[in-house]
Amino acid sequence: MSCAQNPSGRYLEVDSSRIYYELAGNPQGKALLILHGGLGSSREMACLQAHVAEDYQLISMDFRGHGRSTLGQQPLSYARYQQDAEALLNHLGVEQYSVLGFSDGGIVAYRLAASHPGRVARLIAIGAQWRLLPDDPSIEILKGLTANFWRQRFAGDVTWYQSANPEPDFDLLVDRVKEVWLDSAESGYPNKLVEQVRCPVLQIRGDKDFLFSLHEACALAERLQHSDLCNVPFASHAVHQEAPDIVGPVVKRFLLT
Repeated sequence: MSCAQNPSGRYLEVDSSRIYYELAGNPQGKALLILHGGLGSSREMACLQAHVAEDYQLISMDFRGHGRSTLGQQPLSYARYQQDAEALLNHLGVEQYSVLGFSDGGIVAYRLAASHPGRVARLIAIGAQWRLLPDDPSIEILKGLTANFWRQRFAGDVTWYQSANPEPDFDLLVDRVKEVWLDSAESGYPNKLVEQVRCPVLQIRGDKDFLFSLHEACALAERLQHSDLCNVPFASHAVHQEAPDIVGPVVKRFLLT
């Protein structure tokens, strides 16, 4: 494991991958780890940073294979993302922190909080599933997703990835990430592990989220010791990008309460 720096951020080498990360906000503030969604990058979380930058030191990272991070030789999984995040936090000497995660990032946040309940102070999960039941309607959606669909739907993001990633291979990344989404093993969703989460949790979802239902959010809340739910009307999966004027202040209030 070693650390290198480029003009726009830093790299940490972890198990054959170069993990890109950035530090921002208040260097004297408490640590807030920010985790993006699948096939995205830390850029998609920038719309929330201004709301918390005054009070928190912001630690943003790109999951391996995503954004500016290289894919490496290790199989992708939520457990692998968790291990990379832990390696970064340990490298930075961060003992206690809060986590803000969107979608896949929120799933990893639950895994982190369940594995190290004494280290995670607060957790915000946006549009993040905690289990994948055999009859979950999102399964067929995820199985049918293709690289070409993503290129058409998020053309600007894919173009940026192609130019920013040191070793771009979007078709391969989509195949690997789909395996993560459909993983029903212990390396995947936290499932009952969420019952080990001890910190306060804020769930945020768009009322029209087609991947994470209100029913599943309520089922999760019953298993958490300290849980709040913010259900934003008119918004879909990426609610923080669709309604940052609502989500940003809610995140700040939760973190500072």
